[in-house]
Amino acid sequence: MKIDKDAVLYGVIGLLLGVIIAAFASTYAVNNSHGDMMNEMMNMHSGSNMSMDNMVSSLQGISGDDFDEAFITQMISHHQGAIDMANLAKQNAKHDEIKNLADDIVSAQTKEISQMKSWQNAWGYSSSSGNSGGMMDMMGH
Repeated sequence: MKIDKDAVLYGVIGLLLGVIIAAFASTYAVNNSHGDMMNEMMNMHSGSNMSMDNMVSSLQGISGDDFDEAFITQMISHHQGAIDMANLAKQNAKHDEIKNLADDIVSAQTKEISQMKSWQNAWGYSSSSGNSGGMMDMMGH
């Protein structure tokens, strides 16, 4: 049996193009619906668009009290974002494993936020710029 190499080549090229087009279309569809909301949530910090990379880089080159205050402020915001996302998971997730993980996240992160706010108060640092409402409040939800 002789295999037509051109037909196989065209078939593979067609398949690859189909996969690329499907991946692009699905990415575009996700990014224009829930994807934008999730990106917005992940980038929220103190009412501004601050990504995790920006949070980390903003801590570079500082130390002592300045570092501690900035770290705590950013971690409170970061933890509140995790709580907000976990609360969405508790409402919308299909699998109980995700819902149970979300419960654990809310419990642990709430306890850690409380500890960090206590340190802020004890050490005379400013509060976390009104982050107590979390990302969903900042987004108007």
